[in-house]
Amino acid sequence: MRLDKFISATTTLSRAEAKKIIKKGILINNILVKSPDYKIDEINDQVIVNGNRLFYQKYVYIMMNKPQNVISATEDAIDKTVVDLLEEKDRIYKVFPVGRLDKDTEGLMLLTNDGELAHKLISPKKDVEKKYYVEVSGELKEEHLELVKDGLVIDEGYKCKSARLEILESSKVKSIANIYITEGKFHQVKRMMKALGTTVTYLKRLSIGTLELDKTLKLGEYRYLTDKEIKNLNK
Repeated sequence: MRLDKFISATTTLSRAEAKKIIKKGILINNILVKSPDYKIDEINDQVIVNGNRLFYQKYVYIMMNKPQNVISATEDAIDKTVVDLLEEKDRIYKVFPVGRLDKDTEGLMLLTNDGELAHKLISPKKDVEKKYYVEVSGELKEEHLELVKDGLVIDEGYKCKSARLEILESSKVKSIANIYITEGKFHQVKRMMKALGTTVTYLKRLSIGTLELDKTLKLGEYRYLTDKEIKNLNK
């Protein structure tokens, strides 16, 4: 790997900023190097910048409990993003959110720099199930279970893929349920609930495939996935 690419991948510096630092001299295995295209072994070579050794990690996986009023993006001129919630030491990996959650939706957000896994998890063709906890104003009925299972037709005539609805509580005023979907159309759960004659008042994602939201994570908190969680996601 080129030295400038390595430094960019292990710090918050851009490639251009890394080149400027390299021209002043970087210690690699106790040898002073000033060439940005110097080839290094990213695993075994000892690279020192500002007195600190840099360590390379190809892929990282972060679980976050996304709060409301935060958007699923890497940057935004107006709103706070999920990446903004990361500490600086965790931003060096240049992670991005896998899929999206609406600004007012809470719950499980996976951030990674592994594009292949991200595609697998969000592609409708892969049928990766996402579980949401939803509260609505209005009544969810037994007849709705089959409508959702058969593929609910939402606004503009789009027919959703088969999904599962699990009613936890129901009254004419308020209902609570879990809904399981394998696609991620814009505002899909809200549009599905609207098609059933109800209105979403609270929405939280609880799982993506085998990955379940850590109940110990408070809103806005995050942690790195365990080896077991990563292995299960990649099956």
